[in-house]
Amino acid sequence: MSETALDRVSAALGRQQGGAHFWLRPLSLLSGPTAEAAVAAKDALPLAGGSLGLAFAQVEIVARDTASESGMIGAAVSFDRARRWAAASGVAARYESQLEALTAPRAPWASLDFSRPRIMGILNVTPDSFSDGGDHLDASAAIAAGRAMLEAGADILDVGGESTRPGALPLDPAEEIRRVESVVRELANAGAMISIDTRHAATMRAALAAGARIINDVTALTGDPESLSVAARSQAPVVLMHMLGDPRTMQDDPTYACAPLDILDYLQQRIEACIAGGVPRTRIVVDPGIGFGKRLRHNLQVMSRLSLLHLTGCPILLGASRKSFISSAVHQGTPAKARLAGSLAAALSALDQGVQILRVHDVAETWQAAEVWRGIRAV
Repeated sequence: MSETALDRVSAALGRQQGGAHFWLRPLSLLSGPTAEAAVAAKDALPLAGGSLGLAFAQVEIVARDTASESGMIGAAVSFDRARRWAAASGVAARYESQLEALTAPRAPWASLDFSRPRIMGILNVTPDSFSDGGDHLDASAAIAAGRAMLEAGADILDVGGESTRPGALPLDPAEEIRRVESVVRELANAGAMISIDTRHAATMRAALAAGARIINDVTALTGDPESLSVAARSQAPVVLMHMLGDPRTMQDDPTYACAPLDILDYLQQRIEACIAGGVPRTRIVVDPGIGFGKRLRHNLQVMSRLSLLHLTGCPILLGASRKSFISSAVHQGTPAKARLAGSLAAALSALDQGVQILRVHDVAETWQAAEVWRGIRAV
C-alpha cells in the first residue's frame, strides 16, 4: 500500500520531541445557503461560529517537519477520517479541543459583530511612515482624512504617531502623544471608533483618555512593562501583533523554523499571558504582522495559511495594505502608493480564509471589494 499524506504526517509526529503536536486548518470553505445547508446536514462546521457566513467541510492536519523546506507537512482529510486518525494516534483530546477553537462563536469585539468584514482605516500622524508619512502630520489634515475614511466605509480609525517601518528608531512617547491626542479627541467626539496604534503605555493612557477605545500594539503588549496593566485596567479591546525583533533590526535576518506555526505559537502564548494579566480572550484580536520581521517567503507562507490563526479562538486582523511584499512578489520596485491591486488581492485572499478585520490605507476601494466579495459569497 502506498504511503498517504496522513501517513507522512504521522511519521513527522513520531519524529517530534516532547509529544505529538499538530494543528488543524479549516479547508473547503463554504458560504451562504450552501454553508447553512451543509452545517444543518452535519457535512460542515461553522467557521468561528459562522462569522462572515462561512463554514468548512474538511481540515488539514498540519505538523512540523524539519525535512520540508517550509518546515511543515499537511494532509487534507474529512472530519470522519480525521477523528479516526486522532483516536488511533492517541491524540483525540487535542483534536477535539482544536475543532472547538475553530468553530466557537466570536463575541462582538469593540461592539462590532462579524456578520460582515470590518475595515480599519490607517491614519498615520507621522512624518516618516513607509506609505503615507507626512500626508497627515498636520492635525487638521489628519482629522479631515479620518472623516473621509468614515464616509468611505471604515468601521475603525487606527491612529498612530510613531512609525514602525523597518529601520525606524523609537519615538519619545511625549512627542507621540503630542501628534495623536488632538486627532483622537476630535474624531472620537465626532463618533468615530478609534484605535490607538502604539507600543508605549503612556500613549495608550493619553489616547484612551482622549476617547480611543482600542489598543493596537505591534509588540503584543510586550514593548512596555506597563502596557498589559493599562489594557487590563482600561478594559479596552486589544490587537496583539506578531513581530520578530523590533523595527530597528527586524529585517536584518529574520529566521523561522516554520513561519505560520511559529507565529501561531507566539500569539497563543501572548493570549495566555494577557488572560493571566486580566485581559480576557473576548477582548483580543490577533494579527500575524505581515512585513514585521519577515522576508517575502515568510509573508507568502503566512498569507497562504492565515486560517490557522482561527485556532486562537480570537478574531483575526490582517494588515497587508501597501506592504513591500506586494512589490517583491512581482519583482518590481513598485512604490507604496501604487500597490492597491496587490493590497486588494491580499485582502480578498484573507476574506476567503475567514479573516474578519482588514487594516488598510485605501478604505473606499477595500470596502467596495469586500462588499462585492460578500455579495458573491451570499449566493
